[in-house]
Amino acid sequence: MEAKEQSKKKESWYWNWLLGSVALRLILIYFSTNLNLASRPEISTPLTSLRRLAEGYWLRQSSMSPYAGSMYHGSPLLLSLLGPLTAKRIEGQPDHILCSLVFVIADVASAMFIRATGRNLQIAYSQSSKFLDLVKLSEKSDILPSGDIAALVYLWNPFTIFACVGLSTSPVENLAIILSLYGACRRIAPLAAFGWVVATHLSLYPVILIIPMILLLGYGPDTPPRKLFLQRKYFEVGETPSNDRCQQEEAVDQPELPYVFSWRSVIHFLFWTSLWLVYVLVLCGVSVKHYGGLWELFKRTYGFMLTVQDLSPNMGVLWYFFAEVFDFFRNFFLIVFHGNILFMILPLAIRLKHRPFFLAFVYIVISSMLKSYPSVGDSALYLGLLGLFVNELADMKFSFFLFCGYIGVSLLSPVMHNLWIWRGTGNANFYFATAMAYACLQIILVVESVSAMLNHDRKLRKLSATKVLDGKT
Repeated sequence: MEAKEQSKKKESWYWNWLLGSVALRLILIYFSTNLNLASRPEISTPLTSLRRLAEGYWLRQSSMSPYAGSMYHGSPLLLSLLGPLTAKRIEGQPDHILCSLVFVIADVASAMFIRATGRNLQIAYSQSSKFLDLVKLSEKSDILPSGDIAALVYLWNPFTIFACVGLSTSPVENLAIILSLYGACRRIAPLAAFGWVVATHLSLYPVILIIPMILLLGYGPDTPPRKLFLQRKYFEVGETPSNDRCQQEEAVDQPELPYVFSWRSVIHFLFWTSLWLVYVLVLCGVSVKHYGGLWELFKRTYGFMLTVQDLSPNMGVLWYFFAEVFDFFRNFFLIVFHGNILFMILPLAIRLKHRPFFLAFVYIVISSMLKSYPSVGDSALYLGLLGLFVNELADMKFSFFLFCGYIGVSLLSPVMHNLWIWRGTGNANFYFATAMAYACLQIILVVESVSAMLNHDRKLRKLSATKVLDGKT
């Protein structure tokens, strides 16, 4: 009875905070004209700005290519979805209020999927701990509901709120990424494939998430190193006396170990991926058949991302670098910067293959740091996912420093931008300094989170070895 009452209190506590975050968003949306967040380079980029999307929709309604000029560089499907909402006005209400409501719904849906994913990860964590006879760890993980924590961190993160209120399409992109990871974690191949195809179509960089998604579909959610399960199973079966039938049956009846790779789920996922990919390409081809076809679409969207044509200031470091570099070296450094993302994929996948969801989190942080046009919406996504590992990363170093650093960058970035652009008392170096600090914080986050996760695995290895030795004696 007490456990049920506590669970009900936790449920009501969670829903109260969720409704509070929605109410805060609605209040800020109503006063969004006074905040003027849509013009902030930290929130709206050339790829996520709703104003640019509205301009592209107006061009298409005027029988011109939405990619004419240099305004819109996003998806034609997103243009068809949100474009009509940008043209509608409600008297006495802020502009684009319908799109803002769509972004609120996207944030809430993302939080719900994060919560469901967290529960699935926590169940797998508890089962692994019990299988390794580490009961204390499984009981400890029940104290901190990582799914609820991660969902509320995502909803109440100022970056998430600013991206929602600031008329950025980041909430839709984040929803597609979270949907794909949720589908992979639950081994729902059609849903995972749909989310991955849509996320890749919208922003290209989620293409690298196919590796952790395949590992999720094949191995299941994150677990301790599989070597521990093999050792445990060997000890239980190998050390069991042949005449003790009960103990043998118990050893055989153990749940399926997580080191067994399921090729069936992966093949199913690849089939649905190809199906959704063809479907999206057909829809895009129909949308742009009068404006140059698919080749023009790829050139204006993915080519725009990869060649960094727009050098307007943002939270990244590429705009400043390519504004200063000689044109002769431009292609070389484009390969270097984008290659950095690819070079880190394989080593991390080999080292963290037993924790595919955490691997996806690391990939998201790296791509957010090195992508052409980053925004606070990207940070909102990985900071929300970070809450899913609250139990494993409890001993992470420099967490307070990172917390203060993100607050400092958030406060200094608009100040430096104002000094440079509006007051004229600074220069581009002022704003670029905050972008460099922001990149350094993300590097520290990646390094320390991976180190903390590996240390957690070492701790489990030591505890498991101690249990095995105690069992032998």
